[in-house]
Amino acid sequence: MGRIKRSDYVSEVEGALETYVPGVSLLQSGLFKAMRYSLLAGGKRIRPTLVLEFCGLCGGDQEAAIPFACAVEMIHTYSLIHDDLPCMDNDSLRRGKPSNHVVFGEAQAMLAGDALQAMAFDTMLSPESVRGVGAERAAAAAGILARAAGPYGMAGGQAIDLESEAKKFSMETLQKMDECKTGALIRAAAQMGCIIAGANKKLIRAADEYAASIGFAFQIVDDILDVEGSPEAMGKPVGSDSENSKSTYVSILGMGKAKRAVSELTKTAVLALGSFSGDTSFLAEFAEKLASRKH
Repeated sequence: MGRIKRSDYVSEVEGALETYVPGVSLLQSGLFKAMRYSLLAGGKRIRPTLVLEFCGLCGGDQEAAIPFACAVEMIHTYSLIHDDLPCMDNDSLRRGKPSNHVVFGEAQAMLAGDALQAMAFDTMLSPESVRGVGAERAAAAAGILARAAGPYGMAGGQAIDLESEAKKFSMETLQKMDECKTGALIRAAAQMGCIIAGANKKLIRAADEYAASIGFAFQIVDDILDVEGSPEAMGKPVGSDSENSKSTYVSILGMGKAKRAVSELTKTAVLALGSFSGDTSFLAEFAEKLASRKH
């Protein structure tokens, strides 16, 4: 059963991603270039890390989980490409570089996102991936990711965001939007890791509670950094929420309460790890690291 060093999670995922989007000389090579540009642009790789760590924690084959970890990152990257489009958030920078549509044009960026979404499921449901984890687990993991990406997840969260533009959010609406737009994919990653390993329902629920808590905290930290962060560290402009009179956790709760909420959510995440019998120190430290991040 293949185990991966925690220090190698990111390099293993990025090496695999390279193979899925080769720099080939095909008629559609421009599409592959646009896909590679965003998929291989770095980032924290939070979601693939959760897939691999929960898989290992539940006694699964982490090497067999690599395609599923890559698939989650493909979905995440597609969402970033589309979010940056002029018809959505109209952002010209992503991770300190020009957004995909700025480099390749809106039409190619749209296609790059579409192709990455399809490639995620092609990757999870390929014969090799299915052999690695079994057909039932592969199908279950793919189903979790599909729901997280669709109208009850990311797409639904973006729709709430668009429909609420220029309006003041209630705390309930803001939280629901972020549960869908950001939290759903983080929760899916943790659940997928457990499912691939054949974990029981109790452990899947515990992983989900952990992921839901860090996902919520992650979004609150994003709002805090939009006030206190620097453009250099963030790799994108800051202060846009205030300029656009956008409702955020900081504007609703105030900075002090927002920071306390991050602390409480991080504690909840760590407590959820008590259901696991293995070493959970990495995930506990991971939650703390996300809560104290500066970008």
